[in-house]
Amino acid sequence: MKTSFEPQIDLSVISAYAIEHQEENDQFSNYIKEFNDEAIDIKVQELDALISPTISCTDCGNCCKSLMVCLNEEEANNLSSHLKMDRSSFDHQYLEKGSNGMMIMNQMPCHFLKDNKCTVYEYRFEGCKEFPALHLPNFKRRIFTTFMHYDRCPIIFNVVEELKKAMNFKQKKSK
Repeated sequence: MKTSFEPQIDLSVISAYAIEHQEENDQFSNYIKEFNDEAIDIKVQELDALISPTISCTDCGNCCKSLMVCLNEEEANNLSSHLKMDRSSFDHQYLEKGSNGMMIMNQMPCHFLKDNKCTVYEYRFEGCKEFPALHLPNFKRRIFTTFMHYDRCPIIFNVVEELKKAMNFKQKKSK
């Protein structure tokens, strides 16, 4: 299916729009709560399937530059093995560990981002694989998180803006 959709990909435009439309986005978060979960998921997934192919993540790489990525023991083991590092050295070089055992990458942008591409793509973490998670069910439960990333991910931004239109949400006029 060919589309004439032209996504907004300029991060400075997206960021400024997000600031200008914060109140509208809060209202939209409440607005969609009135709709059936499955219907919202279907519409978000349709829009994601339409919009994602029009945006090249490697033109942006902003998620890898600005998100804290959590990982689990298996993921850390897999990547440390791929890098031919013992886990202790891997953990020391790349991870921060919380007292609850949670592990996150210790640097933003990600250590493994080069020229907006993941240098360990085949071994990337589940959170990296799933982002921006618009293909997953229960969109309404993730609306807070979605709007946390709305100003930094062109895919999320464009899907949300098209969702507003598809749901006949009354939008504020841009300046």
